[in-house]
Amino acid sequence: MPFSKRDLLIITLGLVLGVSLVFGPMVLAERSENRPEALPLEELRAFSEVFGQIKRSYVEVVDDKTLIEDSIRGMLTGLDPHSAYLDPEAYKELRIGTSGEFGGLGIEVGMEDGFVRVVAPIDDTPAQKAGINAGDLIVRIDDTPVKGMSLSDAVQRMRGKPGTDILLTIIREGEEQPLKFTITRAIIKVKSVKNRTLEEGYGYLRISQFQTETASNLQKAIEKLKKENGGKLKGLVLDLRNNPGGVLSAAIEVSDAFLEKGIIVYTEGRDLESKQKFRATSGDALKGSPIVILVNGGSASASEIVSGALQDHHRAIVVGSRTFGKGSVQTILPLTENTALKLTTARYYTPSGRSIQAEGIIPDIELESVKVSASALSDINPVREANLSRHLSNGRKAEEKKESTEKVKKTSLATEDYPLYEALNLLKGLSIAASQQYR
Repeated sequence: MPFSKRDLLIITLGLVLGVSLVFGPMVLAERSENRPEALPLEELRAFSEVFGQIKRSYVEVVDDKTLIEDSIRGMLTGLDPHSAYLDPEAYKELRIGTSGEFGGLGIEVGMEDGFVRVVAPIDDTPAQKAGINAGDLIVRIDDTPVKGMSLSDAVQRMRGKPGTDILLTIIREGEEQPLKFTITRAIIKVKSVKNRTLEEGYGYLRISQFQTETASNLQKAIEKLKKENGGKLKGLVLDLRNNPGGVLSAAIEVSDAFLEKGIIVYTEGRDLESKQKFRATSGDALKGSPIVILVNGGSASASEIVSGALQDHHRAIVVGSRTFGKGSVQTILPLTENTALKLTTARYYTPSGRSIQAEGIIPDIELESVKVSASALSDINPVREANLSRHLSNGRKAEEKKESTEKVKKTSLATEDYPLYEALNLLKGLSIAASQQYR
């Protein structure tokens, strides 16, 4: 049914009132600073014309609610990859995601050039076990092309009933043809902190995602490592590789666990609420023992906050490859009880004033992600006296056996995880250097 001029006027007035409700607080804030901002009436008139044309001429009937919600989504999608309109389903998923248990594949994703980019697979999830890597570009979900989908639509398609299969078609750098992965959905239970002793006195902590309980779990893991190693650690490897981030407060608390004082991170935005500084409180869980942080291109957001803070305060050596560079702050602004805006409101800065956004954290020691075979290691081992036939024994058979066992352990770690092997060697060097200062 054609719209009359009166109908279009009513639509325009309704849109103006709606926009006034959305932007009203902003206008008042601007006026308080003596910078009143007029509503863009010409653009709103054009918007109402498009609205009317769709209602009048589109091939199928579209209800007003759908058109308005799609308009809001379009506004936010045009801003940056992280701003979004959260409908009831998306809002619910956001709240579930920070709890550490949810349904799906177990990947953190973002939007890039109309496709879904994998920021990082989460440890011990179907996606990680299937071989999905950080940086993979998802171009099809089952038989549906991703191009043209919103990020929330893509995420909803990937989530589903546990036990059901999904086919992802992926483009990966270095591969000539697209790769296809069939993955079985599951309930994702993320254990954010894992720990183990690498060698006597040297601990390993892996944070796979920053959740509300991560900091307390970290403290428990450190105490467990100390107990396993006679009450003290000579050093610690903190593994943040492929950690896509998570809760800001958790990143601040984890950083604070190793810092005595100073700024951890600060944010800068347009309004006063987005300008914040977070400071460390006294108390170092390791009492000054050296730390090596492992990062890569899948380390994002909260991982970059921790890496940047400890790097700037010279509390840790960062090893690996440049991080993802997700240094923007998203604020959840509820619209109704079940819907909200996820809006980028500020940028993160490290204590020294470096912006993380689109830059990432550059490691102190850059290390390629390579795999080393046992044969390659054996090829570079030099010939020693002990390798010569009929060599003279030194009479210490027990020590010889122990040394052989340690060599097997080192070779195993090098072939299993070469960056971790190098991080441990660096950590041992730092520990030795620190102990010699007090001799």
